[in-house]
Amino acid sequence: MPDLDRPLPLHPLVYLEDGDDVTVGRRDIESYAVFPPDGAELVRRIADGEPPARAATWYERHYGEPVDIDDVVEVLHDLDFVRTGEPAATAPATTHVRWQRLGQVLFSRPAMLAYAALIAWAVHAAFRAPDLRPTFRHIFYTEYYSLIQATLFAAALPLLLLHESFHALAGRRLGLPSRLSIGRRLYFIVLETSMDSLVTVPRRKRYLPILAGMLADVLAMAALTTAADLTRTPDGALSLTGRFCLAVSFATLLRVAWQFSFYLRTDLYVLASTVLGCVDLHTAVRGTLRNRVNRLLRRPHRLVDESTWHPVDRRVAHWYAWLVPVGYAISLTTFALALAPVTWFMFKGVLTRFSSGGTPLQVLDSSVFLTFSLIPIAVYGLLALRDRRRGKGRDR
Repeated sequence: MPDLDRPLPLHPLVYLEDGDDVTVGRRDIESYAVFPPDGAELVRRIADGEPPARAATWYERHYGEPVDIDDVVEVLHDLDFVRTGEPAATAPATTHVRWQRLGQVLFSRPAMLAYAALIAWAVHAAFRAPDLRPTFRHIFYTEYYSLIQATLFAAALPLLLLHESFHALAGRRLGLPSRLSIGRRLYFIVLETSMDSLVTVPRRKRYLPILAGMLADVLAMAALTTAADLTRTPDGALSLTGRFCLAVSFATLLRVAWQFSFYLRTDLYVLASTVLGCVDLHTAVRGTLRNRVNRLLRRPHRLVDESTWHPVDRRVAHWYAWLVPVGYAISLTTFALALAPVTWFMFKGVLTRFSSGGTPLQVLDSSVFLTFSLIPIAVYGLLALRDRRRGKGRDR
């Protein structure tokens, strides 16, 4: 532990008052913590050069109660707020981020007007031409299922990159070091945007970066629908290019619908948490639902201690928990109206080709489609079997 009678050197910190709490942190490494106002004021005095022991004396005199200054200093070390030999980080006000100008252009007022015009044009076209309206039948833009499978997967990657890039650029336009990274979940490639520094700007400025990904999805759907309408054949029918655009647009619509899965940490969940000022709403909602079930089943020994939750989380969770069944209903409806029919039509077509003797090219297409469809199921089965065997081995 350092000498508490000497100043404790801290890196430049940002302070943001948000309701009854104050967010304190370092933007350069995106390390943040939520303090009560009195705790934030104590940190501020230490950051201004006042020795921790003297700051603790001030705290007791000002607030009428003692503070464990050793614990406070330990927390500051854990958060990497303390300079331990290295030079001070660049002050937040002078931090420059790449692509900031691009973000400012993409989310400027003229750009927003252009986005609104594109979306309005696509909606008008869909109302005028019924064949542009979303339906699961758009997925079948060709009779070759393996081609559908491969092309939709290939088309999803740049659209996912666009979704996450809009998140990152919307944050960078504010001078925040938002990051875009590529990761994986099992064998799935995923794109992720880190916007931890978003907590250092006023709440109203966080809404656009949070919703920017969904804006990108809607813009992609509008552009694809418009392209399908503009590439019709001379007789007015949809061209192959147009049918492919509508297939990609419908797949994008499914990702937008997924955002309404309130039981997951989707963009809309993050928006709700931000608007309501929550800290960890997901944990509070899960605990609230668990407590409701345990009370219904008269199992008081399994109740979760709600006093450990943030007061705002505890208050919001009691009504937000009712949105969880709504999220499941939306997911089941999406499955029933889109995913299930697509799966049924594809596998029905495959079985028909094998049983009724399709052309050699159709049989080859069906074989490739089945192979790539069954691989995920086989992998999940092998992983489940491996985990089960490991569990039995630990029990012995």
